[in-house]
Amino acid sequence: MFFTIKIYIYAAFLVIGSLFKYPKAKKLFNQDTSKYARDIFETPKVISRKVINRTGSNVEVRGQENLPDEAVLFVSNHQGLFDILVLLGYLDKPTGFIAKKEIERIPIINKWMILIYCIFMDRKDRRQSVQTIHQGIQFLKEGHSLVVFPEGTRSRGKKLNTFKSGSLNLATRSKVPIVPLAIDGTYQMLEENNGKVKASSVRLIIEKPIQPKDYQYMTKNELSSLLKETIGTSLNEHREKEIGNTKNTDQSDQPEPI
Repeated sequence: MFFTIKIYIYAAFLVIGSLFKYPKAKKLFNQDTSKYARDIFETPKVISRKVINRTGSNVEVRGQENLPDEAVLFVSNHQGLFDILVLLGYLDKPTGFIAKKEIERIPIINKWMILIYCIFMDRKDRRQSVQTIHQGIQFLKEGHSLVVFPEGTRSRGKKLNTFKSGSLNLATRSKVPIVPLAIDGTYQMLEENNGKVKASSVRLIIEKPIQPKDYQYMTKNELSSLLKETIGTSLNEHREKEIGNTKNTDQSDQPEPI
């Protein structure tokens, strides 16, 4: 438990330290966000990487070549709390999130979230949720990428929960590419260990984008099913490959017959 407390204190120290960089970032934000997006995003990226590294975890990223230059809607599974830091730190593309309204109350962090175009949603308020989607559509049209977790909550394990289709309006109405993301291993960093932080090997797999011309005639449920299948297949393929590698390693450790 002491290790977990140290991680939270370290993260808080980094967040407080980011206040020194915030004025410059806000100035860039007010000048031309599209031009300085990477400069603004650098501080959240660096903090996220430092926290992940401090936990002793490592992150492997595959499919970086699948990232389009334009704004996209990232659709990801959601295993644990550390998913956010993995995406901020290792996706290598400035992006905002559809976040719970409660996070808007967290000092300092809420300021940076606004600068990277995060949107806060109150799930209990249907009217506010609709307004959030409209705001997200506008952000995408303006060239700012967003991440959504269609499961709606953390799975806290390997299992994929049902994908809700409502958030896909962000893509279908802004006509941007959809990039499926498969995250594996983050649940082992916290949720699997009763809220205690521990190291894990994490994989972030970036699948090929689904272009508007490919999904324009799909229903939201069809598109949601396709995304869940794509992410699920990606997770299973890499888990099977990992199991195969483990077996090969075990066999190679066996003594050769005389």
